[in-house]
Amino acid sequence: MNRYLLDTNVLLFHLFDKEQITKKVKRIIGDYSDEIYVSSESVRELMNLLQSGRIRPKELKSAEDVIDFINDKTRFVIKYVKEEHFRTFSKLPFYDDHRDQRDRMIIAHAITEDLTLISSDTKFFRYQRFGLSWVYNDKK
Repeated sequence: MNRYLLDTNVLLFHLFDKEQITKKVKRIIGDYSDEIYVSSESVRELMNLLQSGRIRPKELKSAEDVIDFINDKTRFVIKYVKEEHFRTFSKLPFYDDHRDQRDRMIIAHAITEDLTLISSDTKFFRYQRFGLSWVYNDKK
């Protein structure tokens, strides 16, 4: 059994645009012997995207629907950010070309929980030296 954490972009692709997910990532998500998690940071980010109007999936009427949708329509488990994740976050470097604090919190979440992060972000490889295990979703 393997344990994975979906980055927000992969969560969005899985929920609303599966063609953006590689065959390898589809196999991982489809393997029911693996555990698939979503960070509460990604849930917050998804809610913000809905509230700002940057995404408008027909499946979600409001930001309020996000948690129920994930719980009811996927097999993903939401993992909530805790103190130990902030401690890891505080030790991660701040790269000039990668300043997204949401990404860094999701990376810290994965490192702290010893989860393999699945992301389409090419800059995540840098965090491997800090303990990040990751699978790159080379979106089409």
